[in-house]
Amino acid sequence: MNRLWQQAVAEFVGTFALVFIGAGAVVIFGPSADSNPASLLNIAVAHGLVLAVMVTNLGHISGGHFNPGVTVGAWVVGKLETSRLLTYIPVQLAGATAGAGVLRLAVPAQQWELSHLGATLIAHDHGIGAEKAVLIEAILTFFLVFTVFATAVDDRGAFKSIAGFGIGLVLAFDILMGGVWTGASMNTARSFGPALVSGTWDDFWVYVVGPLTGAIIAAAIYWFAFLRGREVAAQRTKTPIGGGPEEDLPFEETDELP
Repeated sequence: MNRLWQQAVAEFVGTFALVFIGAGAVVIFGPSADSNPASLLNIAVAHGLVLAVMVTNLGHISGGHFNPGVTVGAWVVGKLETSRLLTYIPVQLAGATAGAGVLRLAVPAQQWELSHLGATLIAHDHGIGAEKAVLIEAILTFFLVFTVFATAVDDRGAFKSIAGFGIGLVLAFDILMGGVWTGASMNTARSFGPALVSGTWDDFWVYVVGPLTGAIIAAAIYWFAFLRGREVAAQRTKTPIGGGPEEDLPFEETDELP
């Protein structure tokens, strides 16, 4: 059994990696993303790969949330204890801040200042206002959290087989669609770290309201449509987000052992 402090360490490391690699890719390729499709593809691949690897590495320890939206969504439908909710979110914000802070130390100022250290910003010059940005972020986060539930909460999902691959792919294709318009954050922590370290708070509320709204809707729809009233018959290793040391999930002796 993983203790709460071990889960907190896993969430810190995973969120740190997501911001350091993801925001780092934006620092490198962001200034040319509007005019060069290959730059946006590079940003999307970097985010998708780092999330896939971190979920694969740490999902069996903490559930591999690395995102307050995932944490809140799991809590809303009763798949996460309040103690973990209150631990995970501050740790995720701290990991994101540390990732952005180390990135700032590692990269010359003239480079990271061009992209505001990879901060997620609305493309107002493309006609995207704050309201449209909230809608885009909510929809993109919906796809991400819906996939998390399908692969990592539902014991019938493919987590044991593909680990974080599917979750990472969703992050990548969401960025390909929304990256130019909103930065495709889908993650309040991903936006918070670079915003705090670079001092760039433009429209930050969008990256709180949009991702959390999309996450809660996705969690609620998946839960009520596919999981409500259904007994989970799996060990925690098969449903890494939907269980923990405080939750005793029933396990049938006839089920295959990991």
